[in-house]
Amino acid sequence: MSDDVSAKVSRIIAEQAMVDAADVTPDKTPEALGLDSLAIVEIVFAIEEAFDITIPYNANDPKDSDFDISTVGGVISGVKTLLAEKG
Repeated sequence: MSDDVSAKVSRIIAEQAMVDAADVTPDKTPEALGLDSLAIVEIVFAIEEAFDITIPYNANDPKDSDFDISTVGGVISGVKTLLAEKG
């Protein structure tokens, strides 16, 4: 995860999870990082603000969202896709 987007997303997640950024690997799940639903919503807001994007995430029904938050890698991939769509 050497690129800027991956590093920035990982830092945001690490801050929210209160863990070292090195512990935030693509295969980690929110649960493995000790993140609850409120923390995930805060991560979504922080990522939206950091990258000036809108994440299609429904906090009331996460499984109905078009954004994969099941792993750190899924979040990074989703952010990259949204940035590419934004141009």
